[in-house]
Amino acid sequence: MNVRLTLVFLTLFTAFAARPSLAQSPLVLDPAKLRLASLNAVIVDASANRSVYAKGADAVTPIASLTKLMTAMVTLDAALPPDEKITIDMDDLDYLKGSHSRLRMGAELPRSEMLRLALMSSENRAASSLARTYPGGTRAFVAAMNAKAAALGMTHTRYADSTGLSAQNVSTANDLAMLVAAAAEYPQIRDFSTTASHYVEVQPTGQILGYNNTNNLVKNGQWDIKLSKTGYIREAGKCLVMLATIASKPFVIVLLDSAGKYTRLGDAQRVRHWLETGETLPASAEAKPAAKARKAKPVAYRASARKTASRI
Repeated sequence: MNVRLTLVFLTLFTAFAARPSLAQSPLVLDPAKLRLASLNAVIVDASANRSVYAKGADAVTPIASLTKLMTAMVTLDAALPPDEKITIDMDDLDYLKGSHSRLRMGAELPRSEMLRLALMSSENRAASSLARTYPGGTRAFVAAMNAKAAALGMTHTRYADSTGLSAQNVSTANDLAMLVAAAAEYPQIRDFSTTASHYVEVQPTGQILGYNNTNNLVKNGQWDIKLSKTGYIREAGKCLVMLATIASKPFVIVLLDSAGKYTRLGDAQRVRHWLETGETLPASAEAKPAAKARKAKPVAYRASARKTASRI
């Protein structure tokens, strides 16, 4: 990783290491004891700026809505008015995957709310509207995304849109670890991406819409997650990236191309158990994250929010 990202990881470690911890002998981590279903993965110990586990970490693959972390950084770098109202229009509709959205034509929200929904609920029309209202429009926004990736040293990363619906948005697990570290420098991205649930009042109708985070682990009290983003399109499989405190240390976790509905959550649970104990998670414990995830959804959300695969 380049010098800039090294400094980012050191900054992260300083922030996370401020809390007291019990003295203990160093844990020996054997990568052979971590068995992940995700096809591509990397785990980075941010306190030492080193990878402790890698699986196909340099393979270039579609990244789906993990794209939205870069969308958020480019939006915030532009320092556009957060309270400026943005209106959903025809250019924000998904003609590629046909994904569902409750932000209908003419729906109006402040830019900051569009950014929050794009990060926490992976709202595609919100992400599209952020690019469309960027100075120079969507084309200039995508160019800025690619320029930012290059500046961060993400040499195997390319962006074609701001939502991640395009399979032409590609990266590697190692590049995405850099992306997570860079995104963690932005307090709003940390806050918005880990918001468990949120309500917005959509103008001009005044309709109240409730949204939940696409990563149910942010609602799980056993996790200390500082940044999160999920992703899915058919070409990418289920994806998840996080910055989390585990065993009193910050770790960047990148899980790409998982097949099952709850596989990425199961993999995250396996990663945490391995980092805490150095051992393989018993098979009897692997089903627990899925059960907790289902219980975490409030009734109001299940009734009012219909998700499609390409949003998460």
